[in-house]
Amino acid sequence: MGRYVIRRLLQTVVILIVISAITFFLFWATPANPALLICGKNCNSETVAQVNATYGFDDPLIVQYGTYMQGLVSPGGRTIGSEGSERECAWPCFGESYQNGIPVWDSISDAFPATLWLAVGAAILWLFFGVLLGLIAALRKGKLVDKLSVGLALFGVSFPTLVFGYLLLFLFIVKLQWLPFPDTANAALFTVGPVKWLQFYILPWMTLALVFAALYTRLTRANMIDTMNEDYIRTARAKGLDERTVVFKHGLRSALTPIVTIFGLDLGGLLGGAVITEQIFSITGLGKFAIDSVLSNDLPAIMGVVLFAAIFIVVANIVVDVLYAIIDPRVRLS
Repeated sequence: MGRYVIRRLLQTVVILIVISAITFFLFWATPANPALLICGKNCNSETVAQVNATYGFDDPLIVQYGTYMQGLVSPGGRTIGSEGSERECAWPCFGESYQNGIPVWDSISDAFPATLWLAVGAAILWLFFGVLLGLIAALRKGKLVDKLSVGLALFGVSFPTLVFGYLLLFLFIVKLQWLPFPDTANAALFTVGPVKWLQFYILPWMTLALVFAALYTRLTRANMIDTMNEDYIRTARAKGLDERTVVFKHGLRSALTPIVTIFGLDLGGLLGGAVITEQIFSITGLGKFAIDSVLSNDLPAIMGVVLFAAIFIVVANIVVDVLYAIIDPRVRLS
């Protein structure tokens, strides 16, 4: 087990290096001149030259990449600015925003808690209801409850998140007035209390969980049907084990093994920012920060969000692999 974890950690480091290199050269090796984005419309040749010298845009791309990675890897961060106007960028240094000069990491760390609450709450909903409906549908295959579960899953997969989000907002906030209008001040659990916090997140959770719950329902149903037809299930029943033990201890555990992989990747991707849901409910998370950065052509901010999301997905992948190895020892031998 230890060798397997070490091997996966080394692979993760290599993957992160490759992702960072591709991302950096994708954003910086373009015809667009970053200096023009910084100094705006009133640029002249002297201003552009000064900006290039300040930010090191005159250096070769490989040198710029090395400097950028130094800020992410070195505990001391890196120095930003030209001679006479240096300033320290603390670790992890993703650079400074071209628009307001705020360190990108400060903006990411401010936006991340809102996205974290959104992703984790929605993940709990879709995992619970998706697996539950899939299990019920598999055990009642061909009956009315199975058809209803499959129908709900098909509805959830085909219903656009944007439409469903605005429908919930109109129904529960505008029409019925059961919930207050979204207020970003209510996004902090330990500041406003659990009641206002739940009122703020319940509709975003439902919106985000709809599509995923539908997918997990179909996946759980298919896996359970295949698993319950295996020889070892028939052997367990032949030994006289009660149906509950056969279903939950032998059947469900095997059926959930592939879902662990998908759940980890889905959660890792959401932690990088749920763009549409955050826009609908005015959640100032990573998704909204990414959209604002793209609209303002803020390259350091865009790259910071991309790298941050990539790190989460890769880390989620290795965590899933380790959990998979714990559940199924055969994985460690591969």
